[in-house]
Amino acid sequence: MSKKIIHKADTRGHANHGWLDSHHTFSFARYHNPERMGFGLLRVLNDDVVAPGMGFGAHPHDNMEIISIPLKGSLAHQDSTGTKEVIRTNEVQIMSAGSGLTHSEFNGSKTDEVNFLQIWVFPKEQDITPRYEQKAFNPEDRKNKLQTVVAPDKEGGAVWINQDAWFTLGSLESGFAENYKLHKSGNGVYAFVLEGEVTIDGEMLSKRDGMGISDTDSFSIKAAGNAELLLLEVPMR
Repeated sequence: MSKKIIHKADTRGHANHGWLDSHHTFSFARYHNPERMGFGLLRVLNDDVVAPGMGFGAHPHDNMEIISIPLKGSLAHQDSTGTKEVIRTNEVQIMSAGSGLTHSEFNGSKTDEVNFLQIWVFPKEQDITPRYEQKAFNPEDRKNKLQTVVAPDKEGGAVWINQDAWFTLGSLESGFAENYKLHKSGNGVYAFVLEGEVTIDGEMLSKRDGMGISDTDSFSIKAAGNAELLLLEVPMR
């Protein structure tokens, strides 16, 4: 019997700093909820809106896989590996902090907001050499199907993650139905609805709702209308 945990959008932690409007699915910064310390090895899922020209100054990380997915707008990135990039909608960035690095992130526009997801996953191997990777993904390749954008084996051109984790995106039309089969025994999936309504394993989820599902090797996905979906498959321990 699968195990499920549902997090409705309006139960997330929320912090509005003026330049930054952030919703936290799991405990982060001043939002602390002992019931929400992550899902398996997924530690952070932040839904951030950053004002034009604003951002996060240089700050350190180590031993964390940090994934950024812009949903609207662009994000300028700079880090101590010498990387300077702008990440745009339909691109995915991953940074393996490994033995330690510093980075900064700023809105890439002086006129428009950027809305992006920042996701943290605990790594498989500790203290690896810090690394950065960024790729563009064709949105046509996820129309009514699931597109792998993060994987431990560069599957289908995905960005590589230092963990047995797979992230997939789907741009689904009403009536879409498919079974998701987990890649690895002992993993679970955290489903996050970006837009619209999706039924996961019989549970109806709406925009920005999340649901963790574990102790199963597959589950059903059905789109009630046009919907955008993110699936985060991670080890549970």
